[in-house]
Amino acid sequence: MPSSSDSPNWLQAARKTIRAEAEAIGRLESRLDEGFEQAVMDILACTGRGGKVVFTGIGKSADVARKTVATLNSTGTSAAFLHAADALHGDLGLVSDGDVVMTVSKSGATAEVVSLLPMLAARDLTVLAMVGRPDSPVGRAAKLVLDVSVDQEACPHDLAPTNSSAAQLAMGDALAMALMEARGFSSEDFARSHPGGSLGRQLLLRLADLVDAESDVTVNAAAGIREVVVAVSAGRVGAAAVLESKEGHRNPVGIVTDGDLRRALERDPATWSGLTAADIMNQEPRCLPATTRAIDALNMLEEHRISQVVVTDAAGGFIGFVHLHQLIDAGIR
Repeated sequence: MPSSSDSPNWLQAARKTIRAEAEAIGRLESRLDEGFEQAVMDILACTGRGGKVVFTGIGKSADVARKTVATLNSTGTSAAFLHAADALHGDLGLVSDGDVVMTVSKSGATAEVVSLLPMLAARDLTVLAMVGRPDSPVGRAAKLVLDVSVDQEACPHDLAPTNSSAAQLAMGDALAMALMEARGFSSEDFARSHPGGSLGRQLLLRLADLVDAESDVTVNAAAGIREVVVAVSAGRVGAAAVLESKEGHRNPVGIVTDGDLRRALERDPATWSGLTAADIMNQEPRCLPATTRAIDALNMLEEHRISQVVVTDAAGGFIGFVHLHQLIDAGIR
């Protein structure tokens, strides 16, 4: 591999950018002081009252604000984005009394954001700032400042927002994660905010959501092999549950799979006509309650190299089967 000195200029520029942005982000850690802690407390108090945190900005700072709002909403903090220019033309109605407003700006002197400050000051709002110049109009107008200043941009002309945008993004993520930790936001809470993703399905999807009427394939222990073959073939799961009815409950005492049928046919053909479900069933079927997470059932099937699981109710009664293919098709991985 060629040394960095042998690399083309454009590749050296790319590597320099990564190093510069990493250094800019690294310097933020020491700035997470009492002001940052107070920002977290203010937002927690606001959202605890049913309010929200509104992020506003212009240009690249607006892009950072949008992303931070998305992260906050997905991690349990009610947030909204308000473009500073739109706020000056009617959209300020998005902000309710008692909300927290976070102004995001590299310079702290962006005209649209500065023009917005008197209107924010006239309302019952908590105004915070995430700025690159704490001693700026935006910084001075805020209750407190999250300092995202950088020495210079990674851009060789010190123009294109690079280090500054990276620092803003990192500070926004730090704020979101601090709020997430402060309110005890769990992986289950996260899943409820992302029900369509694989994580959401892993944490929320249960066997009860997958079992259906077509998987209610059963025989009794005395059923002959012909009846068993018909039952196994009729269902979509390659198996039939062998049940024993007791006190109104359908208790599974075994399972006959298509594999069990093949093994039964390896016996002396003269015995086939007399075989019953009890003779060929597996007396220790894998059973899981309907409340079991689908991902846990999938792991169990793969561990034991079997194709279906018996799903039971709270009393241990048979509900139906869930097949390996159903779990895979559910998209929990």
